[in-house]
Amino acid sequence: MAKLQGARRGAALAMGAMLTVTGLVGCAKEDTGSTTADGVKVVASGKLTTCTHLPYSPFQSKDASGTVVGFDVDIVDLAAKKLGLTQTIVDTPFEGIKSGADLNAGKCDVAAAGMTITDERKKVLDFSDPYFDATQALAVSVGKSYKTLADLAGKRVGVQGATTGEDYVKQQIQTQGLKVELVSYKDLAAAQQALATGQIEAAVGDLPVWNEYVKANPGKVVVAGGFNTGEQYGLAVKKGNAKLLETINQALSEARADGSYDKIYAQWIGAKPAV
Repeated sequence: MAKLQGARRGAALAMGAMLTVTGLVGCAKEDTGSTTADGVKVVASGKLTTCTHLPYSPFQSKDASGTVVGFDVDIVDLAAKKLGLTQTIVDTPFEGIKSGADLNAGKCDVAAAGMTITDERKKVLDFSDPYFDATQALAVSVGKSYKTLADLAGKRVGVQGATTGEDYVKQQIQTQGLKVELVSYKDLAAAQQALATGQIEAAVGDLPVWNEYVKANPGKVVVAGGFNTGEQYGLAVKKGNAKLLETINQALSEARADGSYDKIYAQWIGAKPAV
């Protein structure tokens, strides 16, 4: 898993481009954008604008200075540097990201939010090649004996709304007759707080994210089990934006070939799992 936050901050600031976090906007700005030398159109001149939803450490979160850092940030930076642009980040609700609404409105050029590639999302988004293999985790408070979802019959289980973690628990309820009370939260931080304060008995979400939370909050929460759901993360662009998607895929391929992807992975996630 990821190294200590302090060590990561310095490395991230050194290797990443300067990032600007902008607030929510109701509609696209008047900036007509520009076209790069490679023929990629962007919504803001000189920038590759990324939509994400904070916090989602170790993929994206703010450090002590307010700069957004993380695995996803450095991955998008690969494409930004290839295009000669500076990445800028917009923090926006996940629903607008996964629905394609933010990209369609011109709020951003690319979405990077620890987002799993699904057939349903492919209907409204064009995804890059997968850049991360993910699994779901069951997190519980220290001292609790729960190991599986079945152990939580009659209990409250939290998830971040509009995520594949929520989809997984709903599927188990429908297909396996799972008897739990599902509680959806607007963001990961709310679900983590609910678990830490005993409002729910357990939570389901992406394994790297819960591992990161456990390391940052020793003695409070543990990962009790995992679910290998075969998920993969992808960066997303507006439907039909083939030129930008091609550049992103090229940047990912080059990073895997020259070792820079492995360095980013080691910095934010830790040792790569054996294949």
